[in-house]
Amino acid sequence: MLSGLLQRWRQRREQRQLEQFAIPEPLWRHTLAHYPFLARRSDADQRELRRLCSLFLAAKEFHGAGGFVVTDEVAVAVAAQACLPVLRLGLSWYDGFVGIVMHEGEVIAPRETMDDDGVVHAYDEPLAGEAMEGGPLMLAWSAITPEAVDRVEGHDAVYNVVIHEFAHVIDARDGTINGSPALATREARQQWSATMEAEWTWFCDRVDAGVPTLIDPYGAEAPEEFFAVAVEAFFVAPHELLQEQPRLYQLLADFFLQDPARD
Repeated sequence: MLSGLLQRWRQRREQRQLEQFAIPEPLWRHTLAHYPFLARRSDADQRELRRLCSLFLAAKEFHGAGGFVVTDEVAVAVAAQACLPVLRLGLSWYDGFVGIVMHEGEVIAPRETMDDDGVVHAYDEPLAGEAMEGGPLMLAWSAITPEAVDRVEGHDAVYNVVIHEFAHVIDARDGTINGSPALATREARQQWSATMEAEWTWFCDRVDAGVPTLIDPYGAEAPEEFFAVAVEAFFVAPHELLQEQPRLYQLLADFFLQDPARD
């Protein structure tokens, strides 16, 4: 009785959100036209993605920093790319935060690091995005616009800051950003660890040798960064990733319950 009432209340609330935050057809078509990896998805995937985008916009709060104005175009562009990884997993994977802070350009963040001798070195790091446990999540619009192009160490590589940062959010769901998202069973965790370690080692060897890679060479920095850049490649260039690192592709396909290179 109570469970049925709760379910009906949730359904009515969701319907109200879908109506209130409905994405106009011209804006949705504009978004698909400017992000080809979204436009390539099936009609069914696009319908579900559009539905999730409306619910995402209802649940998250966008804030413009430094005078930046978050337009409908900006919000929908972020929402569409953010919702793609959870197309089958559901928006509950993003329940851990609410705020999204948008900047016009990169943010310079002061950092400190300690060397092996215990000496602390201060430096500034330019950031196009940053995901912190519990939020808020920061993004730079200049790195998200359709015109944004990134070259890494002189080679073309997949680059998508929205998917990258939301991959970190997915990774953090179990409380730790370590390149291993929350998995249901011990067997799944063991398989994930073994496959990712082997794929990361192969990838790092290629980066060290100066061989061009589809995945952003930044992934050689740490396992958690490798996961994030691998997720970028999986959704933006799935056919190329399947060809270059098929075991990694299959691991991600099994986790995200999506097979974009074959669908």
